[in-house]
Amino acid sequence: MNVLRSTLIGTAAGAAATTALNVTTYADMALRGRPSSDMPATLVKNVAASAGVEALAADEERAANRRLGVGALLGLANGVGLGAVYGAVRPWLRPWVPLPLAGLAIGAAAMALSDVPAARTGATDPSTWGTQGWLADIIPHAIYGIALAGTFEALDPDATI
Repeated sequence: MNVLRSTLIGTAAGAAATTALNVTTYADMALRGRPSSDMPATLVKNVAASAGVEALAADEERAANRRLGVGALLGLANGVGLGAVYGAVRPWLRPWVPLPLAGLAIGAAAMALSDVPAARTGATDPSTWGTQGWLADIIPHAIYGIALAGTFEALDPDATI
């Protein structure tokens, strides 16, 4: 398969999978009545404060609104970007890595790409999450990975589903 075409298919699959993650997260919020996470905005604030970016680090409403927007954009970039990477490598992995395993692995990678920087910057402390917190993180990321892998296979003309 052409690497560019595969990467573009992965990018589209990443966008679909990011939507699946968001739907899962918002459905969880609606069902359990839980608030949205402030972790992405806190990560942005902590990084901005370290870098001296006052427009994001300030304790004012406009800066807080900017942090919410940047945090959401980082999540989208993570989801779509990881889809592009998956698209670039999946054709070579297909003979050795079954689709369900690929989906769960990419979901775990997406989770690590969001949680590790958040923990390292002090935006969250995973040791305080508890079972509900971990499930609220694991389930949407697993769904992301499965949706990414499945969508990629559905869109890839070289796949044999």
